[in-house]
Amino acid sequence: MNTQQFSSVWDAIEAQDAENLRLRSRLMMALTEHITAVGWTQNDAAVRLGVTQPRISDLVRGKINLFSLDALVNMATAAGLRVDITIDHAA
Repeated sequence: MNTQQFSSVWDAIEAQDAENLRLRSRLMMALTEHITAVGWTQNDAAVRLGVTQPRISDLVRGKINLFSLDALVNMATAAGLRVDITIDHAA
């Protein structure tokens, strides 16, 4: 079995948080790029993605702390994007 060693539980939590932030960031950027590419206004995007316009504003302003992975995956799916996951061993 291949296990990863951390000097403390806080280091392990930090590594998990960093990966979660990275994934949320990638989804937010993809959604923002898609909204721009298809020419949606924030109101258009809100209607199509099933959220409010202020929620789209938070998205395009990069307020990552306001979005869960679940919410971002749901928004991406509603936008017609396909989300795929690749899992590799950590470096």
